[in-house]
Amino acid sequence: MKEFFGGLLMAVGGLIAVLSGMCSLAMFASGLRRGLSGLADSLSSLPLILLFGGVPFALGAGLFMLGRRLRQKKAQL
Repeated sequence: MKEFFGGLLMAVGGLIAVLSGMCSLAMFASGLRRGLSGLADSLSSLPLILLFGGVPFALGAGLFMLGRRLRQKKAQL
């Protein structure tokens, strides 16, 4: 049962991390398409992108790591 719950946490955490990371990257890249002025806009909005995209990414990565830890079997001595 512990392995199933660990796998479930890994799947959900991985999806959260990947999707929020891709969304953050898309928001940053959308500013870069406008040229040099877009670069300044993207860099000025980077803290906002990291705030709204970084928190779910960190949460998803944490869930993934927790699930991975649950799935690891105890070493037998």
